[in-house]
Amino acid sequence: MCAVGVRATVASMSNDALLTSPLHERHVALGAKMADFGGWLMPIEYPGGGVVAEHQAVRERVGMFDVSHLGKARVSGPGAAAYVNDCLTNDLGRIHPGKAQYTLCCNASGGVVDDLIAYARSPEDVFLIPNAANTATVVELLQASAPEDVTVENLHGSYGVIAVQGTLSDEVLATIGLPTGHEYMSFVESEWEGLPVIVCRTGYTGERGYELVPMWDNAAALWDTLAVAIAARGGRICGLGARDTLRTEMGYPLHGNDLSLEITPVMAGSGWAVGWDKPTFWGKEALVAQRAAKTSRLSRGLLVTGRGIPRPGCPVLDADGALVGEVTSGTFSPTRKQGIALALLDRSVAIGDAVSIDVRGRLVEAEAMRPPFVEVSTKEN
Repeated sequence: MCAVGVRATVASMSNDALLTSPLHERHVALGAKMADFGGWLMPIEYPGGGVVAEHQAVRERVGMFDVSHLGKARVSGPGAAAYVNDCLTNDLGRIHPGKAQYTLCCNASGGVVDDLIAYARSPEDVFLIPNAANTATVVELLQASAPEDVTVENLHGSYGVIAVQGTLSDEVLATIGLPTGHEYMSFVESEWEGLPVIVCRTGYTGERGYELVPMWDNAAALWDTLAVAIAARGGRICGLGARDTLRTEMGYPLHGNDLSLEITPVMAGSGWAVGWDKPTFWGKEALVAQRAAKTSRLSRGLLVTGRGIPRPGCPVLDADGALVGEVTSGTFSPTRKQGIALALLDRSVAIGDAVSIDVRGRLVEAEAMRPPFVEVSTKEN
């Protein structure tokens, strides 16, 4: 039986035991449906439209998300960037200060402890944004092998993170006096109302957009000002439910579903985020061997051609009814108005092959394809 819904656990523990973002009271005041995301009580959707309306606002205009549950960490000191480069998969030497890079933290067997963004401030200063539930583990791993003069700090509660995503995101930021127009995967250390804020040209939706990193205590005032500018352009405040459907349409992986200790970068199709020619990174030996063997399952997109919505854990069958894989992420695509999924499939399944997804005992027809499921506008200038 496959699982149902986005990877959030409603009432998995008492709300009193969950951490809350600096914008929590805003979500409560708006009547947001809340859920546990990585130990944080965060909004799934808001009244007045829900996930589909919020998703469409981002694709067509602009939307704003509270993603303050994401981790924040800093590695600093002489040779800090070189040290991070020796640990994480991607080659930090490919970028210069002011640029950001998607990378992975792996264990010795090549399993993914977490995927994260590294922001290169200088050779002595790297800012990291891991996933909420994995921040402490990533920090502990980096601390454990850090040179004596390199400091690794967990800053999870020191910063908020606000994502402004969509075609009109530049207009929104310009209205409140923040810099726009810098290259994709770059960032600017700026100020708003005299308060520091990092303006990152990054995001998880596939649309042109920004992620703003203010200090924790300044996040609410920035959010309120952005909310007015977004409403004036027909945009919406969005929950993490829409963020999940948006990222799935792009084929972006979610750690715990599409990347995990069991699903390596090779299997997930994330080999592009591995600096294969680097002398060292955690898990290199295992990943090089797996890449050469060419026997592991691979992540593919599945476009539902029948009627049904795939969910994580749903078995995937070939034309002869043989089990050839399993859905890792699945949802209804508000853009395509049909079911879509990411799945780990045997290498015998080729792009364009017809398969069936077992959704609660009913076979749903689908076609294997390469994501994204929608047009990409992330990198547009």
